[in-house]
Formats: sequence, structure tokens, C-alpha cells
Amino acid sequence: MKIRGTGFVIFGLSVALILLLLLGLFSGSVNISPRDTVSVLLGSGRNSPEERIILGVRLPRLCMALLVGMMLSAAGTISQAVFRNPLADPYIIGISSGAAAGAALAFILKLPDIYYGVFAFCCSLGTAFLIFRLAGSRDRADTAGLLIIGVAISAFLGALTSFMMYLAGQDAYRVMIWTMGYLGSASWTRAALLTIPLILSLIYFFYYRHEVDALLLGDEEAHSLGITPGRLKRQLLIVVSLTAACSVAFTGLIGFVGLIVPHAVRLCIGNRHGRLLPLAAYAGGVFLLFADTLARSILSPIEIPIGVITAFFGAPFFLFLAVMNRKGTAS
Repeated sequence: MKIRGTGFVIFGLSVALILLLLLGLFSGSVNISPRDTVSVLLGSGRNSPEERIILGVRLPRLCMALLVGMMLSAAGTISQAVFRNPLADPYIIGISSGAAAGAALAFILKLPDIYYGVFAFCCSLGTAFLIFRLAGSRDRADTAGLLIIGVAISAFLGALTSFMMYLAGQDAYRVMIWTMGYLGSASWTRAALLTIPLILSLIYFFYYRHEVDALLLGDEEAHSLGITPGRLKRQLLIVVSLTAACSVAFTGLIGFVGLIVPHAVRLCIGNRHGRLLPLAAYAGGVFLLFADTLARSILSPIEIPIGVITAFFGAPFFLFLAVMNRKGTAS
């Protein structure tokens, strides 16, 4: 049943991916007919405005959406396994607050826009390592402690970011847009750079897929299988932080992808991470591509920040999971 379910999910995602890629090429602030799009893809419309739009703007953006969605979903899959909680996602340990504070700091220092991502990456990593440092020793990682410390540091950084944006006044608009997620600055260079951490993180997570399965059984059971749970959790969460920080550095803050997608895929195919991890990553890319297509099309030519679209789907889903978890605990 699970194997059939896996095949059905792969088929459905592949069909959705093809349709979304085609729709993404056609739609936008400038409408390009399917005939002109095919012409450009086949190399017939050289040096035309349509070629510059499709090959220089839309295709890189579609690739960025796929890559970022895969990164966030893979990181969310591992986060949920480490915390043994379907409500966990990459931002639960304060990565988003650290990144937002870094971007706001770059703006206050009047640095070029490219430094938003650099400062966001450094601050998000610094925040993650600070939380790990405060949470426990090298061989012990208390997930409850990580959550509490992460929430506290996130609250502090959120207040600091709000203060910096208040000082910036009306000019803080650019930072605000960045904190809501933005794929408009996509390029082939950025897509190529994002491919490196995506591949490395997927290889790392997949290598430890059996150990991650063991974590779902509980720390005692994992320890009886020769695994050091605290050390493994810490290592996995560090790689999760690196993965999410890389996506944040290029696209800003895009929430809920790591929450919605892994849980939905898990319901379809089960908890075996040998199948769950690659399929959740694939589904995450398709989901973010869908969200970006909506962001560009709903109010065209006005573009909605992609973080607004993912939050529109993610917030109700989060509440649903919270209610279901509460009912399960009560029973």
C-alpha cells in the first residue's frame, strides 16, 4: 500500500511540476503566449524581448523556487524527526529572527542590497550556534531546552529588528519586503550557488536516514542500537541551520514550507526517511513553485511577497496540527 502510495505521489508531483513550470513561463507581469515560449525554448527567438524575459528572468526564478523549496522541506523533515513533533520546522530554533536582524543591521549600516543576504546568513548561523551552546553539553542536546532558548532568543532578536526598522523610518520598506520572502532577485548564478548546499545537505541527511528513523523510537531505543542521540541531534540540527540559512540568505524569510510539506508527505508514505526525505524535498520544491506562481499571478502586475502566500496556507495547517495534537494528548 505504501509503495503504491509512493508511486502515486511521485506521479502527481511530476504532473504538477510540469504544469507549474509551463504556467510559470507563460504568466507574469508580461504575458507571453505559449507559442512564443516554445519558440524561445527551442532557440528560435534569439535576442528577442521574450528570450530575455524567459531565459534571463523566469527560468532562473523557477529554478530558485524549486531549490529553496527542496532545502526548506528537507530541513523541516529532519527537524520534525529530531524534535519528534509535527509542529517543528527549520525556523523553530530562531534562524528566521537571526536572519531578519542581520538584514536589518545591513540596512542600518547603509550597505548595498547584496549584503542583506551575507549579514542574514552570518547572523542566523551565529544565532543557531549560540542556542546550541546554551542548550547543553557536547554529548547532550535537550530538545525541550533548545525550543525554550530558541523562543527566548527569537523574541529578543525580533524586538531588536523592530527597533532597527523603527529607526530606519519609511526607508525600512525594502527590509520589510525582504523579511516576507522575495524571489525577484533570482539569477542563474544564485541558483548554481544554492545547488551546492542543497546537494550536500541531502547527501548528509540521507546518509543518516536509518539513525533518524531510530530517533523516532525514542532516545533510549536509539541508544540501545548504538546511537548517541544527543550528539546526533546536535549534528543534524547544525546542518538544518546551515541549510535554512543558505536559503534565507538568497530569498529572505519564507515560512511554513518545512512545516506543511514534510507532514503531508509523511501522512501519504509513512515515516521511513529513505523514502520520506527525497520525496518531501521534491514536494517542497513543487509547493514553493506553486506559491511563487500564485504570488506573481493573483494581482499581476503587482507581485505578492511569497512569504504571504506560504503563510496563507501554513497558518491554518499549523492550527489544525496543534488542535489534533492537543486532542491526541487529551485522549
